[in-house]
Amino acid sequence: MIEKIQQLLSEVEAQSVTNADAAEAFRIHYLGRKGVLKDLTEEFKAVPNEMKREVGVLLNTLKNEIQQKIEGAKGDDQAVATSSGADLTRPAGDLPLGSRHPISIVRREILDIFSRIGFTVCEGPEVEDDWHVFSGLNFPPEHPARDMQDTFFVEGEDRLLRTHTSSVQVREMERRQPPIRIVMPGRVFRNEAVSSRSHCAFHQIEGLYIDKDVSFADLKQTLLYFAKEFFGKAEIRLRPSYFPFTEPSAEMDVYWGLETEVDHRITKGTGWLEVLGCGMVDPAVLEASGIDSKVYSGFAFGMGIERIAMQRYQIGDLRMFFENDLRFLKQFSSVS
Repeated sequence: MIEKIQQLLSEVEAQSVTNADAAEAFRIHYLGRKGVLKDLTEEFKAVPNEMKREVGVLLNTLKNEIQQKIEGAKGDDQAVATSSGADLTRPAGDLPLGSRHPISIVRREILDIFSRIGFTVCEGPEVEDDWHVFSGLNFPPEHPARDMQDTFFVEGEDRLLRTHTSSVQVREMERRQPPIRIVMPGRVFRNEAVSSRSHCAFHQIEGLYIDKDVSFADLKQTLLYFAKEFFGKAEIRLRPSYFPFTEPSAEMDVYWGLETEVDHRITKGTGWLEVLGCGMVDPAVLEASGIDSKVYSGFAFGMGIERIAMQRYQIGDLRMFFENDLRFLKQFSSVS
């Protein structure tokens, strides 16, 4: 084996490697996965122990000679490029960076927070039927949300654009039995006037947790965790409210303060920012989806992403999210 390595050393020294292409071919032949040095390394395992030191030194010498040849060829290419006036150390030209939309940024952050406490993401269709949007959520037939003033109907009265992502809750409850711990992001549609505070299309994230012995205390602790993680605020309040699909129901506010003009506008001068609606899932909703309400209980919550993004980035007009103004979007090019 010693003679074989010495012969290869002579062979390497005699070869002329003058450019990058030749250097790559040379490297593959000697150092590649199926190269000469790979075979020698395998043969080295069978060398008697008393000869391993001598053979090992020769192997290292061969490897160093091969690497020097490769580096020498790269240096020649560098010299040629430099003599031609090309500066290979010069950074590439400035490339315009794209930017994430502020709604996408906030959406991802909210989902990340809930994923850390065991919630998984589920999504559903934007064009829904009456059952998944209303009837399965305990909306009585005379409920005003069914009126054409609030809902966009398509292809007859049984097909509509979903007015909330709660429709995904119904689909998931029909599909599987508890425990269920999910968050559902998506775009929703309501027939409302477009203004600085409202729009006919906007984004929501809803959450649902169903299991045995779930209580309102679990809901409060979950929302407090979210408020601390996202807003950095530990002061929240829950105000009694009404939703057809939860009982009891509440609105959650986070105290934000009144430091800027935008704070005054968004919080209506109170300092409290309304963030989401929540409550314990009504037993009728569980039963409608085939879940035994005597065994299981749960809570649900839902929030609008636009309102939270307005607070986060001090944006005073909700319409800016939908106008695709590059002057507005470029402000988020450095936000991950």
